[in-house]
Amino acid sequence: MGPDVPLLNDYKQEFFLKRFPQTVLGGPRFKLGYCAPPYVYVNQIILFLMPWVLGGVGTLLYQLGVMKDYYTAALSGGLMFVTALILQMTNLYAKQKTVTVERMQIQNTLTDEDEFEFSSCVGSETVKFIIPGKKYIINIVFHSLLAGVLCGLGTWYLLPNRITLLYSNIGGTVMIFVFGWVTICIGEYSLIINTATETATFQALDTYEITALMRPFYIFVFIAVDLAHRFAVNTPILEQTNQILHIIFLFLPFLWAMGILPPLDALFLWGMEQLLEFGLGGSPMSSNTKLLVMFLISAGTAIASYFIPSTLGVILFMTGFGFILSLNLSEIGFAFKHTMISHLASSKSKNMHRGLRIQFGWREFIFYLTVLTFALIEASLLHQFAGFSSFSQASPQAIASYILIILLIIMWILREIQRVYLFGVFRNPFYPKDVRTVTVFMEKQRRLMKVGVVRRILLTLVSPFAMIAFLSLDRSLQNLHSVSVCIGFTRIFRMVWQNTENALLDIVVVSVAQMLVFNPDLWWNKSLDTGIRLLLVGILRDRLLQFISKLQFAIAILLTSWTEKKQRRKSTATLITLNVIFFPILLTFVAISAILSSPLLPLFTLPVFLIGFPRPIRSWPGPVGATACVCSDTVYYQQMVPSLAVALESALAAGSLGLSLPGSHYLCRFQDRLMWILVLEKGFTYCGVNIKGLELQETSCHAAEAHRVDEIFEMAFEHQEQTKILSPNHHFGHILTPCTVLPVRLYSDARNVLSGIIDSHENLKHLKDDFIKVLVWMLVQYCYKKSKTWESMGNADNSKKGSFPEYQHGAAVERSRPLREEDSFSVDTIEDWTDDSDIFDLEPSGRMKDRKEPGQWGTTPKVHLSIPGSVDTQSQDIPQEMSPEDKLYRAVVLGLPAVDKGKQQEVLPRIAFSCSYSELLSIPEEWRTAPVPTSKVNEMRQRFPEEWYHFILSQLDFFHLKEKPSNLLEDLMKDKALKDLYVHGVLSCCFGLFGLDNTVPAPSHVFRAYTGGIPWSVGLDWLTGKPELFQLALKAFRYTFKLMVDKASLGPVENFKELVNCLEEYENDWYIGLVSDLEWQQAVLQEKPYLFSLGHDPNMGIYTGRVLTLQELLVQVGKLNDEAVRGQWANLSWELLYATNDDEERYSIQAHPVLLRNLTVQAADPPLGYPIYSSELLHLPLF
Repeated sequence: MGPDVPLLNDYKQEFFLKRFPQTVLGGPRFKLGYCAPPYVYVNQIILFLMPWVLGGVGTLLYQLGVMKDYYTAALSGGLMFVTALILQMTNLYAKQKTVTVERMQIQNTLTDEDEFEFSSCVGSETVKFIIPGKKYIINIVFHSLLAGVLCGLGTWYLLPNRITLLYSNIGGTVMIFVFGWVTICIGEYSLIINTATETATFQALDTYEITALMRPFYIFVFIAVDLAHRFAVNTPILEQTNQILHIIFLFLPFLWAMGILPPLDALFLWGMEQLLEFGLGGSPMSSNTKLLVMFLISAGTAIASYFIPSTLGVILFMTGFGFILSLNLSEIGFAFKHTMISHLASSKSKNMHRGLRIQFGWREFIFYLTVLTFALIEASLLHQFAGFSSFSQASPQAIASYILIILLIIMWILREIQRVYLFGVFRNPFYPKDVRTVTVFMEKQRRLMKVGVVRRILLTLVSPFAMIAFLSLDRSLQNLHSVSVCIGFTRIFRMVWQNTENALLDIVVVSVAQMLVFNPDLWWNKSLDTGIRLLLVGILRDRLLQFISKLQFAIAILLTSWTEKKQRRKSTATLITLNVIFFPILLTFVAISAILSSPLLPLFTLPVFLIGFPRPIRSWPGPVGATACVCSDTVYYQQMVPSLAVALESALAAGSLGLSLPGSHYLCRFQDRLMWILVLEKGFTYCGVNIKGLELQETSCHAAEAHRVDEIFEMAFEHQEQTKILSPNHHFGHILTPCTVLPVRLYSDARNVLSGIIDSHENLKHLKDDFIKVLVWMLVQYCYKKSKTWESMGNADNSKKGSFPEYQHGAAVERSRPLREEDSFSVDTIEDWTDDSDIFDLEPSGRMKDRKEPGQWGTTPKVHLSIPGSVDTQSQDIPQEMSPEDKLYRAVVLGLPAVDKGKQQEVLPRIAFSCSYSELLSIPEEWRTAPVPTSKVNEMRQRFPEEWYHFILSQLDFFHLKEKPSNLLEDLMKDKALKDLYVHGVLSCCFGLFGLDNTVPAPSHVFRAYTGGIPWSVGLDWLTGKPELFQLALKAFRYTFKLMVDKASLGPVENFKELVNCLEEYENDWYIGLVSDLEWQQAVLQEKPYLFSLGHDPNMGIYTGRVLTLQELLVQVGKLNDEAVRGQWANLSWELLYATNDDEERYSIQAHPVLLRNLTVQAADPPLGYPIYSSELLHLPLF
């Protein structure tokens, strides 16, 4: 797609032009897209102005001195409440009338989908169109009551005398009165008449009609400040605030239309998150429930500290609760719960507890208890004996400050030298070069691992104790019952453990400022205690980092919109010019979004920047990992995530991933896999992350961005310049900055073209002989394992129930009869024939594609028959190399005599074995009933690999037999009857898979035999009637094919021992089948060491082999610009939820190699994004 693809298609443009005016005005629909009677518009205008009319009545009575202001407000509110109830009851009546008498309407498919047919000014259709009504009865009452309160307080808020007292300006009073009532009318209309779709949409569905409350809520906030100013006496700050808010009140419709003010659910979640993080020292949480619970507990702790009567008690309380609340309380509680259950319940619960002890057990409990004890002892002793001295150059607190400065410098250096780039700009000379394998990487990184251990100790143990020493020595703690002390110190005593690195930076900044500014009269020293200083520094630090990240994001969009040719649109030059001219406004937008901690929203990802509404740091409302677009490739992520999580633990603890905070995003790359990591929580020695897996089937956009990711990682880790010490990062400014590589146990994926192997006549010539050998080995192993099973079941009294083989054979025959009846010709067998099918085809078109391996679903495969009487002709599914005899056989096969279904199957005579133990290895009777001529049996006896058969028997041990003769194996080898059984069994399978001819199979036939999609034949019909034998034959053929590939690649098999070892390796360490098999996915999850699959590319006409190998390999990790991700997700939310621009070829989803736009869209939570895997919250221990 070109860069000038439409931002919105024609239909969406028309839809947007109808929706946006409705959003601006709060719900009235004046642009319908079709002709409507004038009364539809007049009615909406009357309803829109109704609050102003009712409020105007009260205002007029007040201005004339008839009523006092609060009576005026009550009158207007009461009138509005009654009016709102009448309107809602009118809607209920219209709905009831429509249900009672329903008019038959002929729908015109050429009209718009939202067109209404209006009958009269107050007809039911008109009423339902203008007033859609509420879903719930309780909302009818509640919203009507709220509308009355809003109108009453709004009248009070906009009384002209009151506005004149604030501004002393008649012109200003008129402006505020007029446009203020417009704001109130918009809020009332969206509340009681028709709720407009908001540009600021957080939830995809408004189940409980919360959206209608959004605009009235913000009006109430402004009115609340005015009420506070009315009843407060001599408060200049409130007066100034009220004056400012009266002016901002006029711009509320603009803020609503631009989507800057958040919806209520996002507002409260964002507010709790900000207060928890910056006011109470906590961390953002991964779920709404955890956020609410943690916020309430943390707020309760801060309030409780206010009432403690002694300074020592305050110190101990803050230190203890700060440490406890910084732990992973949800996992500790979960482990404690199962510990209690394990002592009272069954062994199942005990087993569950053993799994949980990995994350939290006695070792962790003792560690936490020890740290808490030492922290309490240190804080109490230092505060008691050295906490009363003022700050000076030689005071104990100053000495603690020097130690903290040194610790900050050391930890910063230790963190940076573990990353591949210093500051993301210059190549790190200490980082290992040209790392490609795990062995080399671990060898070269041994020194950096020691550095990581030192940093982990400094971060986990040394730094928190040093900061507690600094805080315990502060004189501000002598002020009991101080709100500022309770808030500031409760926050920092917790932040010491919750976010150690940022707390260390904040304390160092405050202590350095304290050393440089000794003037006691300065407001910094006079009005603020240490806790509040630390709070202000923490907020400034966070907002400054956000400002820098947002500015980098904005500049990246500006530059790449011109430098990337595929992003250069016709409007690009104009947009860049406007951004340069109005650059101060752009900086203002960036600063406001940073202050609000809201995303900077690039509209359609163009250099048109808006301020997104504030939302929680995780960006999405749903629970973590609840949804994903699961497909067959999901299992590869499911297999690798546990190992990746273990590797992340050490990397995060060592600091090689940089400063990881809640809201940090990382991108991992290995071959065709892309893992998106989002940090959700962080506390003392733990981190909560969510890992998503992106699709493996790369589209053109996905492939373009993935290729750029590969380039960046290769430049950082593989193609490094050996001569330059500080070589620059050639991709500086990209939103992805490489960090390190992680050793992860996962599957490497190798795909090879099998040309020269599968089409080699020499290889195919030996295929049948090898198949016979593999099948003999498999049949012997099958019968031997069966004998073990019967022996273990204690089947010693075979004389009462018949011998083992007879009982087994009888059961097999009984099982097979209904299966064969299912395979008979029925309606199901002709359902694949269509009107477009050629009656001369061997089978319905496309049928072989859809044929599943029988064992895959646990059912017997459906056998399709050709039309009786038709002549079989050459088909695409028939090998071109087929012999004339085989073609003749196919042509006349349907002329064979019919089988009498009512006739009982003939019971074969019992085999007379020369060795009594031969019954243990006897194959079921029905497996040797294939309708093959005697000549073929004799021919198979000649081809049967007797030496191989004897060798296999010699490898059996029969340890499970309690009593056995010493010459057991020799007797088995001499038993000709047993050998004849295997000859019949092998011949039956060959007859089913290859037919009766001895020609060399064609590559196409080999492929169809491997996939289980062989065209119908009498032999296949018989074989599929024995599902267990069919599965064994199919498995043997796949092993044979893999053996053929290995022999062609690695050389021939030297002897029987090597062949047995090879087959045993296939059995134990390999899964050989198809990617589409259910067993393939199970093998991946069970971590089979190797998997092999055969594929065919019909376009290229080539056969391919795919090998998955489980091994520890290096996964490349890079850090993403957090604000670039949040900004693109904000645009995605606006574009899909408001503009409904779900076009798969829209501009904002096209490849952008610098912003990784397509990958970022994929990584969003469904339904807006489409990751194929999303983990639940993963708790990573970091100690």
